[in-house]
Amino acid sequence: MRGMLIGVAVAAFAGVACASNGSYEMSEEVSARLAEFEQTGDYQTCLGLRQINQIKALDEHNFLVRVGVNQYYLNRVSGFCNGADSTFNRLQYTTSISQLCRNEIVSVVDNTTGFTTGSCSLGDFERLEKKPDAAEAETDDS
Repeated sequence: MRGMLIGVAVAAFAGVACASNGSYEMSEEVSARLAEFEQTGDYQTCLGLRQINQIKALDEHNFLVRVGVNQYYLNRVSGFCNGADSTFNRLQYTTSISQLCRNEIVSVVDNTTGFTTGSCSLGDFERLEKKPDAAEAETDDS
């Protein structure tokens, strides 16, 4: 049953990605990572810079943003960020306010050369809820 629910969650995330970015097809690795979360439908246009602990490019279309200790947001960028998911690159942005907002341009910078290899515009930030892991789910059922 649990495997079927994960499959449904993966399909839901993949369907949204395809619908929002044209012919984009989410990889199994990204789908599996996102299956750890539930979509809330709660969108923010901006997040405070001081709140953001990490922005991880899951692929060139999806960024997982960690805020605080255990709060996450998914940002589906407009188009795609060439090379964003490479371990040899970093994400870089400049903002004139204390928030990172929809439509801000994020650049992908090669760590070795310092050259920009791609850029994209951020979308809305969707709040995600972390699903309990299998051990917690078994404890809850007892």
